[in-house]
Amino acid sequence: MKFWQNLSWLETEQLVESAKYAEQVGFVGVMDGDHVAFPVPLKSSYPYGADGAPPMNSTWNYPDNFASAAAIGAVTTKLRYLTSVFVLGARNPLMVAKAAGTTAILTNHRFDFGVAAGWMKEEFDMGGVDFHTRGKRLDEMIEAMRKLWMGGVVEYHGKFIDFPPLEISPAPKRLVPVLIGGGSQAALKRAARIGDGWLNAGNTLEDIARLVGDLKKYLKEYGREKVPFSINAAISTPPDLDTFKRMQDLGVTDTLAYPPRFVLGDTSTLEQKKRMMDDFAEKFVRHF
Repeated sequence: MKFWQNLSWLETEQLVESAKYAEQVGFVGVMDGDHVAFPVPLKSSYPYGADGAPPMNSTWNYPDNFASAAAIGAVTTKLRYLTSVFVLGARNPLMVAKAAGTTAILTNHRFDFGVAAGWMKEEFDMGGVDFHTRGKRLDEMIEAMRKLWMGGVVEYHGKFIDFPPLEISPAPKRLVPVLIGGGSQAALKRAARIGDGWLNAGNTLEDIARLVGDLKKYLKEYGREKVPFSINAAISTPPDLDTFKRMQDLGVTDTLAYPPRFVLGDTSTLEQKKRMMDDFAEKFVRHF
């Protein structure tokens, strides 16, 4: 099993150096979250909290994923970068295809694109995109972007995404891996049907077993059980070696270390973050 360091909500000025150190101690990659802007006040209910209230607020950092990935890729050699997750359904597919394709090229294809339909209605309202059709729009966006990443002149005519013959250049040398985020049955089915992998927001071991079981069932139903597919699952309970080994036995291919904000508090020094990563690598990463 491979380990990622979650750098979501990190102080942005420490992002690049934290990623460099994650590579040094053995993490396969780093991940970071996404929101264009945070509404004040927030009216949407957060789907991953018992009371509907999100843990974050408008002051928490969400640096641009593509700029972050390129900056990190320039100072590392093997470290991968994963968006966890990018709110794709609220964006313009041409602009995203351009940005993601360029990022893949500049990082020597060490960019993994974790996407989801989104939960924050205000984010869609800001972009003038219908929130209620976000799932079907997401499906079309992924299909359209893959056509664009193949290079050459392409066109796409769907119900939600429509563009005439055009070309985005440069195109990456290979398709950008697209992982689907979310714990709903719709998200699991989408991941199994069109994803290169799946990732969650954090669950107990028992729930992960259930979700992975459902995912494998859907992969088989769609005839994709033998297709290379990553399962990136985060646990919501304190990490321990036995739990990670049991996750691996379930078929989980990737997991993560909690964001520094959850371990060290709202703010911390770079040296504190390095010690945190050292400790996690010694306890867990080097056992796999």
